[in-house]
Amino acid sequence: MKPRIVLIGAGSATFGLRTLGSIFQSEALQGSTVVLHDINLGALERVADVARRYVREHNLPYTLSVTTSRQEALEDATFCVIAIEVGDRFELWEQDWKVPLQYGFRQVFGENGGPGGLFHALRIIPPILQICGDIAALCPEATVINLSNPMSRVCLAAKRAYPRLRFIGLCHEVESLSVHLPNILDTPISNLSFTAGGLNHFSILLAVRYKDTGLDAYPDVRERAPAYFERLPALTQMLREGFSGELPETPSDKRWADRRLFKVILERFGYLPITEDSHFGEYISWAYDVVDHQGILDFYSWYKAWSLERATAPRLEAMLEEEHWGTIPIMEAVATDSRHREMAVNLPNEGLIDNLPQDLVIEVPAMIDGEGVHGMRLGALPKGIAGLMRIQTAVQDLTVEAALSGSREIALQALLVDPVVDSVERAEDLLDTMLDRQRPYLDYIR
Repeated sequence: MKPRIVLIGAGSATFGLRTLGSIFQSEALQGSTVVLHDINLGALERVADVARRYVREHNLPYTLSVTTSRQEALEDATFCVIAIEVGDRFELWEQDWKVPLQYGFRQVFGENGGPGGLFHALRIIPPILQICGDIAALCPEATVINLSNPMSRVCLAAKRAYPRLRFIGLCHEVESLSVHLPNILDTPISNLSFTAGGLNHFSILLAVRYKDTGLDAYPDVRERAPAYFERLPALTQMLREGFSGELPETPSDKRWADRRLFKVILERFGYLPITEDSHFGEYISWAYDVVDHQGILDFYSWYKAWSLERATAPRLEAMLEEEHWGTIPIMEAVATDSRHREMAVNLPNEGLIDNLPQDLVIEVPAMIDGEGVHGMRLGALPKGIAGLMRIQTAVQDLTVEAALSGSREIALQALLVDPVVDSVERAEDLLDTMLDRQRPYLDYIR
């Protein structure tokens, strides 16, 4: 039987069309039924119109279905891909980021970690669990791929609420290594084998070797990477090389998002972070003193404008021609039993990383076959790195418990165990302010 692939949140042009484009290029998935689902009918139809025309003009062997009914979409699904946000994504994100700063909590970015990561998680976990409930009822054997942030907390909530679901999280950050390692080591990526792992957006390069000689390449990384960070092309140049279309102006002397913290982690802990932007600093109490704040602001301004520009009609057709990471190879491997190795997947830590708690969602390489997604055991992380990551255990645990229980008391505890938070009184005031400002999404917290 041909797969039934459900894209939840397909009204997002970036997610919907880029994923569709990759599905349309897949030989293994030909003949599939692809169901586009979103609660925003206007956005959904805009994406669907472009996709229908593309299928018709290229005579592609796919059946497209479009619906705002989640129950209708999920009936007998083989794969479910979730990429959602609630409300005005950028308005709420800016609240997550900037309101804690107003209360004196020196967080970086505030999407996945810090106080901002808590509020983001409390907003998005309930609707994702509603989706999971429908999947459990209508297609319990489906492979569920979550792309929504905060990745680790969303995946942990799904694990606790629906432990039998085949639920994984997928993030593209690890692919930055395919860009940077060849430049650092002056050798093509085809000559390198590497392993990364840790927590989502808080993961490191654990090992890298030259294939032609079999030699350990990490000594060269440690020697050459700091200078590489210094000579990285300016932000505008990198963006123009990496993306097409109109881009907003950015100062030509600014570096890509944030490399200062990378240098500190590499020099003090001996390992290279893998994130492509500023997320790594969200989890560290002293990162605010280290990161490139101007670079982070420049990147955010560009990313917001880029995202809004890509939602317009002239860009929609072009996105179908772009390659989308991760989700398609996983679906192909499950459908064909092909034993595909994915560089980074978010899964429960069931013996995969020894010195992180087992009741935690971690990010590790995985092997995918007809039976599903199998995390690859990494053993023990370097002690210093594991120490940084273990601090997040209680934060993620309490965040998920607050979301599942709706308890204001536990939400406050999640704030108070976060390494960025240094005042009980200000934490209480911040929580009251955010519960009021985001009342339409957080009124279940009492």
